[in-house]
Amino acid sequence: MTQSSAALRKQSEALVVLERFLPYRLNVLASLTSNALAQIYAERFDLTIPGWRVVATLGQYEFRTARDIATHAVMHKSTVSRAVAVLEGRGLVVRRPNTDDRREELLELTPEGRAIYEALAPEALSFEDRLLSVLSRDEQSLLWALVDKLGRHARSLAPEEEGRS
Repeated sequence: MTQSSAALRKQSEALVVLERFLPYRLNVLASLTSNALAQIYAERFDLTIPGWRVVATLGQYEFRTARDIATHAVMHKSTVSRAVAVLEGRGLVVRRPNTDDRREELLELTPEGRAIYEALAPEALSFEDRLLSVLSRDEQSLLWALVDKLGRHARSLAPEEEGRS
């Protein structure tokens, strides 16, 4: 038996074949997509993936707490806190007192942070267009509907993690 046929036999005996396991394939697609997009904002704006997510969230919502950003971006709060500290050190984010809850602070983009968001947003949308260009309009509509449906269902299956939010 050749090595390749032995490998195929071994693969057919596997309980989980990763290349046909949806959670694995979605994770690979997300990683490939995120890493490709990261090249754009890392090279031009020296942003990490968590940093970009903080900037994008604040660009979209203007004011948010670190807890809000962690929930929105599905990141651990400590990851958000580290990203915010770096962005604050670069003068891209400022903290403001939260009058509704003094235990938290509201985060906001500075004018420089807003300029980065406004420069980067069109590039991110262009990247999205290029990624989706292999799908027809009908396929794109179906993809969005399926992603929404799977996302809602996955949230119902995932227990809330204390440390995340």
